[in-house]
Amino acid sequence: MFATYLIGLREGLEATLVVSILVAFLVKSQRRDRLPQVWAGVGLAVALSVLFGWLIEYTSTSLLSRSEDRELFEAITSVAAVVFVTWMIFWMRRAARTIAGELRGKLTEALAVGSLAVAGMAFLAVIREGLETALIFYSAAQGAAGDSGPLLALIGGIVTAVVLGVLLYASALRINLSKFFTWTGALLILVAAGILKYGVHDFQEAGVLPGLNDLAFDITSALDPTTWYAALLAGMFNVTPAPTVLEMVAWVAYAVPVLLLFLRPARRKPAPAATTTTVTERGADTGAEAEAEAASTPQRA
Repeated sequence: MFATYLIGLREGLEATLVVSILVAFLVKSQRRDRLPQVWAGVGLAVALSVLFGWLIEYTSTSLLSRSEDRELFEAITSVAAVVFVTWMIFWMRRAARTIAGELRGKLTEALAVGSLAVAGMAFLAVIREGLETALIFYSAAQGAAGDSGPLLALIGGIVTAVVLGVLLYASALRINLSKFFTWTGALLILVAAGILKYGVHDFQEAGVLPGLNDLAFDITSALDPTTWYAALLAGMFNVTPAPTVLEMVAWVAYAVPVLLLFLRPARRKPAPAATTTTVTERGADTGAEAEAEAASTPQRA
């Protein structure tokens, strides 16, 4: 359940920070009259994300009658979830440096167009996180049919993210967002490696990949699947006592290079001397904006 809690926390905080920046900009610009459009866009994005999650689950449980088809569908969604997780982690690492400024610029343009443009921008800013959350949650929670624990953990993570976002907006809480996204990103890479391992196993059960009975090792005697710690490892990172050779090859081939790339220090390009300027934070910045920018923007020389 920790894996799904982490997914909800990470994705929820990203969406919450985006909404906080939009709301803060409208408040500082004396455009509170546009706040209802922002919340309408956010609400529509959340509703469609929930619908998308339900559609994935309905397709797997009701539309696919053959077990082979269900295994293949789950395998494909697992691979898609890994792609989204990887893209999201590296995108956030790169885009966090400029996300606040870009959002303010886009919202200024939307304000000039009209209320529908404002609602549409808020919708687009949140819908990506929502669709990713639904897909990743479905893939991470496979094998927990009839268990409400993963869903409750996801909701708990989202609620925690919303609370943190509200406190950041109100300047009542300061956290190092750069370190937060680094640690959660590394953990999500391990979660994604487990999802990929699960997807490979589903491909093998569907008959697409060979080697279903070729075990890499069997440590069932040391890691009893019925114990709580074995269940915890399986739920968090899909660590199983008897994986196949292809499962382990996929796990290592993904986890090792992606972790090394993600944890590698980012290169900072020095600003040209002729264009170097001193940046001062506006006193009216909210806690969410100032924290997001200060945690992710490289210091200029």
